[in-house]
Amino acid sequence: MTITYPCPQCQKPSVWTENPHRPFCCERCKLLDLGAWASEEYSIQGAELPFFEEVNGVIDEQD
Repeated sequence: MTITYPCPQCQKPSVWTENPHRPFCCERCKLLDLGAWASEEYSIQGAELPFFEEVNGVIDEQD
């Protein structure tokens, strides 16, 4: 019996075993997800970095 689960990108049923693109159903869905991370459509919330504005200001002044 093959167990299926929904692809995180398109929700199409996908299998885990012998799937080189897991957890995605295909390379296309895998690349769409990667592109979303790269374009910052997805993010992981966390605490703001201390002194970010100060460090950013120093970098801007050097340009």
